[in-house]
Amino acid sequence: MTLPTVSRLLRGALRTQVLPVANLTSKPAKHSISAGEQAIAMTVLFVTILGPSGWVLAHLEDYKKKQ
Repeated sequence: MTLPTVSRLLRGALRTQVLPVANLTSKPAKHSISAGEQAIAMTVLFVTILGPSGWVLAHLEDYKKKQ
């Protein structure tokens, strides 16, 4: 691909109307979420993201060993 081709692709991508991914409004929430629900959601989020990362880091030396 040459540079003009890439710039044409980028210009075309910028011109197209992209559908919004999220419905963003400035209104207050329809349903309030309790502190317990927020704590559960944050715990699940952290375990989902940090769990596998922690596993890999904890077993990094095992992964380095060639068998």
